[in-house]
Amino acid sequence: MSTSAASTAGTASGGQGEPPAGNPRGRVVVASLIGTSIEFYDFYIYATAASLVFPALFFPNAEDPTTQLLSSFAVFGVAFVARPLGSVLFGHFGDRIGRKTTLVASLLTMGIATILIGLIPAASTPGWAFAAPAVLVLCRFAQGLGLGGEWSGAALLATENAPQGKRAIYGTFPQLGAPIGFILANTVFIALSTALTPEQFADWGWRIPFLASAILVIVGLWVRLSLLETPAFRKVLEAEAVTKVPVARVFRTSWKQIVSGTFIMLATYVLFYLMTTFTLNYGVAPTAPTDGAPAGLGYEKIDFLWMLIIGVVFFGVFTLVSGPLAERFGRRKHLIWVTVAIILFGGSFVPLFAAGDLGVQTLLILGFTLMGLTFGPMAAVLPELFPSNVRYTGSGVAYNLSSVLGAAVAPFIAVWLWAQAGSPVLVGVYLSAMAVITLVALLMTRETRDVEYDTNVSA
Repeated sequence: MSTSAASTAGTASGGQGEPPAGNPRGRVVVASLIGTSIEFYDFYIYATAASLVFPALFFPNAEDPTTQLLSSFAVFGVAFVARPLGSVLFGHFGDRIGRKTTLVASLLTMGIATILIGLIPAASTPGWAFAAPAVLVLCRFAQGLGLGGEWSGAALLATENAPQGKRAIYGTFPQLGAPIGFILANTVFIALSTALTPEQFADWGWRIPFLASAILVIVGLWVRLSLLETPAFRKVLEAEAVTKVPVARVFRTSWKQIVSGTFIMLATYVLFYLMTTFTLNYGVAPTAPTDGAPAGLGYEKIDFLWMLIIGVVFFGVFTLVSGPLAERFGRRKHLIWVTVAIILFGGSFVPLFAAGDLGVQTLLILGFTLMGLTFGPMAAVLPELFPSNVRYTGSGVAYNLSSVLGAAVAPFIAVWLWAQAGSPVLVGVYLSAMAVITLVALLMTRETRDVEYDTNVSA
């Protein structure tokens, strides 16, 4: 072991001959939860703005509203292309120097990029016709880099500090950041939309949620800087098992696990971004085709956002429920049954969307309930596929490659299928097809509940 690594190990362990210090349970819960809440808040305010204001603000020269929307979603997808790169970049340092420092860096990257988005002039500003969309793409790319490194670090912070037999339960804490971030972001947008005129909101009001993320970043940094390194990484240091190039090692020794993890997450990603981004656009679109845009449900924007928030409450509740279920029945069996339910759920899009307010709210509740049940165990499942000394990189690469195949293209494909069919029927078929792929991946993957977690390393 190098002198610096030995020093790090000694410091983290509390001194020579002393047992490793641990992070208190409450601190682990808060640090893993608050970080992902901030990261997903930042990510969702962009997703909401991409649906509601960015098409006209940054792409005013597009041919029609549908082209504006597709252009906005194309930039939305840039972050998903950046996320695998972020998982490699931050995974390298997370497996080399530790989880804590890397998590602080990922949070700063995401936070600074989000604040800068709130400062970009509109494309109609003189001299910014081409620069505004370009800067938006650059900031969106940085957001993706940050989130690419955030998720796996937060998952390891929770699961590598978990007591025996409770990794899936602890793993639900960072996952809970997704519904919390969504509710927070959309509540802020609702408040602004209510308090401001449409002109004020489009002119400057949309910037407030992006700029306000600075406060959340400061809080997140304060919590994370008080953490100790995780026990599993301290054991990697003590065993002199730190790898020089984690990404090369993980692709050489664990490429099958990367493929499995990528497709295990596929249905989760497609489901979530259909339930949020697509349903919002379909819900607020006029009931008759206009200017090349397909017909939707005709809801007022704020009314549909409240319906989404109600659905996301179920997302949060069933994220927590999924942890004990995955511990009791095993991750694989739990996810197989949930994925079968997602396949069947894809066939409900047309009848439920056509059933009025109750049908639409039922669809949102069912979709987000399934989202909680499938998303919750992932913070345990994906890291359990990889050895400790490449776990940050391996789990992050699998998670974020899946984001490219699932989330990056899901809104774009859904809008195109909706325009082609004039209804969401093909969107439901798309969801079911992606869930079938996930089901096959699960059937070909072993159970990971009892895997050795703190001591296994790749050779």
